[in-house]
Amino acid sequence: MKILLLSRYGYLGASSRYRFYQYLPYLQQQGIEVEVAPLLDDEYIKDLYAGRKKNMLNIMKAYVRRINLIKRTKFFDLLWIEKEVLPWLPDWIECYLGLSKVPYVVDYDDAIFHRYDQHKFKLVRTLLGGKIDRVMRGAALVVTGNEYLADRARNAGAGRIEILPTVIDLEKYICIPQPINNAFTIGWIGSPATARYLTHIVPALKEVCRQVEARVVLIGAGKVDLPDVPVQYVCWSNTTEVDEMQRFDVGIMPLPDEPWERGKCGFKLIQYMACARPVVGSPVGINRKIIQHGVNGYQAETIDEWVHTLLLLQKNNEHRQRMGEVGRKLVENEYSLQTTAPQLVKLLKSI
Repeated sequence: MKILLLSRYGYLGASSRYRFYQYLPYLQQQGIEVEVAPLLDDEYIKDLYAGRKKNMLNIMKAYVRRINLIKRTKFFDLLWIEKEVLPWLPDWIECYLGLSKVPYVVDYDDAIFHRYDQHKFKLVRTLLGGKIDRVMRGAALVVTGNEYLADRARNAGAGRIEILPTVIDLEKYICIPQPINNAFTIGWIGSPATARYLTHIVPALKEVCRQVEARVVLIGAGKVDLPDVPVQYVCWSNTTEVDEMQRFDVGIMPLPDEPWERGKCGFKLIQYMACARPVVGSPVGINRKIIQHGVNGYQAETIDEWVHTLLLLQKNNEHRQRMGEVGRKLVENEYSLQTTAPQLVKLLKSI
């Protein structure tokens, strides 16, 4: 079986790495040959996270390469597409693929459709507002990371929809006991694009740090303005991210309750729990399902709730340990590569 993977990013792009690339060794073991063709390379991601201006010439070249690649689709049994073939352009290529003999599977881990149907410019909403719906309808299979995205596919009229969460590889997440930190360590991992969510809970972080000896450790965030909060910035690295998270006492995931955020897959929470750490997160979207309130962590909506739950965890190391163990079991059973890889192979072969 030969598959052409039209991913959005190179390996540095988290969505491409976790939704696609980590599955490739297993797919190969199952006799599935995958040719990887990312649209945007790692240099694009480096520029994006560094806040540098986009190189439009390189982006145009990337679009041309992808258009030329479509001519080779007849040599494959299946196309595996991340979100869409060409962002910010109409779905001409997907329409062409829908008429060809080669079926395509499309995968979503974000509410990408809201970039178009809720855009501030009416022209974008008019031209592209229904694009992702049409892409979903034309797919032989739509794979989504959560129920919110699956609901959109159902409403779009997609013929077949399956939910596969974004998961971690258990072999990379060795379970170790709670750390012994001089200061209560509140941890967060992500990218500069999502670090803005931390500003929603600055008053809570400030109050916790005022009442007890605490600090906030940010992995991959870049520089974020958290006034009066002791912050340690850590550069993200694929080789060190797990070690860094294992130094957390608790992992957090604040989010506003808005359409784009309801489409998120709660991956930060899964990473923290894979490290056997308790979590605190906003009750938005799939977070409501992942966080079993009072069991593997806490759902916190108001500033007072954030302060209360963080202080509760700070006071009791055994409580944190128990919650972390429960969270780890959940990841092992539902949010691990070892669980979802066989499911993915079955889905791809069924097409």
